[in-house]
Amino acid sequence: MILIKTSRLPVIGRLVRYIANAYGRSKHGGYLITRSEAKQIINISNGVWLAPCSCRSAFNNCDIPVMTEIVISAGKEVYSRKKGTRSITKEEAISVIEKYRDKKVIHTVMHCQGLFYAICTCCPCCCVPYRLKKEYGVGQALIRNSDIVEEFRRQTEAESNI
Repeated sequence: MILIKTSRLPVIGRLVRYIANAYGRSKHGGYLITRSEAKQIINISNGVWLAPCSCRSAFNNCDIPVMTEIVISAGKEVYSRKKGTRSITKEEAISVIEKYRDKKVIHTVMHCQGLFYAICTCCPCCCVPYRLKKEYGVGQALIRNSDIVEEFRRQTEAESNI
């Protein structure tokens, strides 16, 4: 977030946004998902874990609790070393999604180099992909894909066949 502030500079801002969008498209970014899609992804996942939300841990701009990041599939290897991460049932994961339905939260499924690794229930004031898109014009940081559940299903099936 510190480096992206240079996107507001007149001369290099355009280049910074171009690089950030390319990175979001190909390396690391998020997909905006509905509550229903989040539940479907949880049910398809090979396991779920609860971890501290990376965005709120860093920014803590509001009173929504930090423990709302649901680690899925490929994310287990990375998050298992993150303090506070614990295995939960799919029912518990779905209750995290439902718990904040009356708050102004957004649900995202995050990917890194083509692998989905977490569903985050975050607030617009802390969510890094949301802020990159809305405040800094990095449109590829958070996009919508109406076929996201099927993409996750295909990835999960491929992981199961390894």
